[in-house]
Amino acid sequence: MEMLVSTEWLAAELGKPDLIVFDTTKYLPNEPFDGKAKYLEAHIPGARFFDIDVVADPDSDLPHMIPTAARFEKLLGALGVSTASRVVFYDQKGLASAARGWWLMRLFGHHAAAVLDGGLPKWLKEGRPTEAGEPLAPAPTHFTADFQAELVKGIGDVKRIIRQGGGGALILDARSKGRFDGTAPEPRPGLPSGHMPGAASVPYNELLNADQTFKDPEALKARFEAAGVTAERPVVTSCGTGVTACILALGLLRAGFPEAAVYDGSWTEWAGRPETPKAIA
Repeated sequence: MEMLVSTEWLAAELGKPDLIVFDTTKYLPNEPFDGKAKYLEAHIPGARFFDIDVVADPDSDLPHMIPTAARFEKLLGALGVSTASRVVFYDQKGLASAARGWWLMRLFGHHAAAVLDGGLPKWLKEGRPTEAGEPLAPAPTHFTADFQAELVKGIGDVKRIIRQGGGGALILDARSKGRFDGTAPEPRPGLPSGHMPGAASVPYNELLNADQTFKDPEALKARFEAAGVTAERPVVTSCGTGVTACILALGLLRAGFPEAAVYDGSWTEWAGRPETPKAIA
């Protein structure tokens, strides 16, 4: 299964018994919307809601940190996903949070997962149908996780990378340039902006076209190379809370680079710790 699927492809595949579609929308704290409420107003026919705040570690103070493999298995099974399912994620903004669902599936060993290119805005612009309300609960099934530890990094890993300087992995930050430089505020009150020393800025929207579809692989490759990415150097992606970092992870694969790891705690964890070094422009 391709990692990125078109609206045309999805329209043709809708209704097939092995295909599951999820609205994975997560709005930022400074955005006046609720993803689940807007999903109930209009969603792609048959789509279910994938709440990244629920498919997460309930004991962490940080937002939507990855769950244990056992919790992921339980929740995905309750959502009707089995190891035989093909899963497509989309979001209401175009391509902002859908890649988090895709990345979680890969993290737990399920590669038959994709992101809808352009998301709900493209689907609506093309006049494709939607439905409202809560769908019928899916029949529970069994999902078996196969945790891929190399795809996620914790704060200890990132501290070691920074101590290694240019000899370690390259950290790519998906937040806006202003947040990275320290000239624009973070959406979470009380959190300073800035970046991890040595990180490179690759705002996720620079990987997208105006219609929120991904740019072609050649354009992505050029943008990543401009940030210092090579095939030989490991990459760790970061953002505010580990959501748009997954867009960079998807973009790197689309550009032909090796698979990156995601720093799950991202800037919210890093900036909230007094002992971590912070940099500004």
